[in-house]
Amino acid sequence: MLIKSAEFVVSNSDVAKCPKSSLPEYAFIGRSNVGKSSLINMLTSRKNLAKTSGKPGKTQLINHFLINKNWHLVDLPGYGYARVSKSAKKTFQKFITQYFSHREQLVTAFVLVDIRHKPQPIDLDFMNWLGENGIPFSIIFTKADKLKPKAIERHVGDYKTVMLEFWEEMPNYFITSSSNTMGKDDVLEYIAGLNDGLK
Repeated sequence: MLIKSAEFVVSNSDVAKCPKSSLPEYAFIGRSNVGKSSLINMLTSRKNLAKTSGKPGKTQLINHFLINKNWHLVDLPGYGYARVSKSAKKTFQKFITQYFSHREQLVTAFVLVDIRHKPQPIDLDFMNWLGENGIPFSIIFTKADKLKPKAIERHVGDYKTVMLEFWEEMPNYFITSSSNTMGKDDVLEYIAGLNDGLK
């Protein structure tokens, strides 16, 4: 898939105010500082479509972007470790769950995980929550340029071992790097295939 156009549509904290269109949606979510904004910019070949920040927890709203005039990329707030007040965290955790519960346009979620770290309970809990609520998702391992191929293999293997304690099979996954565009075509082709299947 070639991304010819990518435009910001709306930011909000109220799921009811998300775009009313029936266009398919793909939601990107992950722990704070996992490299979500960089990944979105890399996928869309836009430098500043999503705001990147050295501070975890920058995204605190549901951000919709219209891609190629025919699908929405949704940038959701990170979970965990964001340096925001407890009440702010509660508020956006609530609208994350509301988003997943109410958006019928959602085709699948992409859960971003930093490949350099061992499987984190917060990521596993979130993926289990998605599974329990029947929400399809893929894992996107980020920052793969920071590891050698053997280490990537080992870390993905660690994830498989842990995931298979809860899941019948390892969920679909991608290995990416925003700095060298690794995995870009794989993710976009996957989305293109899902879009074709909806026609």
